[in-house]
Amino acid sequence: MNKTSTKATVHWSVGRSRVLSPEEKARVRAKLAGRINWSDELVVSSERERLQPQNRALAIAQLQTLVTRALHVPKKRRPTRPTRASKERRLESKIKRSRIKAGRRNIE
Repeated sequence: MNKTSTKATVHWSVGRSRVLSPEEKARVRAKLAGRINWSDELVVSSERERLQPQNRALAIAQLQTLVTRALHVPKKRRPTRPTRASKERRLESKIKRSRIKAGRRNIE
């Protein structure tokens, strides 16, 4: 543990940000709900390094990565249909399995 206080804490107000649109603010609030405090601030702290300016830079970088990841909109999945060959392979394996099971039955 360091003897002097080198911890750096960064507070960023989501609501007062002029950079983000209202939709982006809502997205950040939804994604980072556990990290936003009651006064609508995203709080990030760092005490990894021995110097406070370095910890401040790390905290700012962490804040930037958190916000950019929260703003990332995943690509919408387009549903696909199985190909004719895959359908035929599936049906062929079902037929093969039923023949194996039919061979196990008693012959009358």
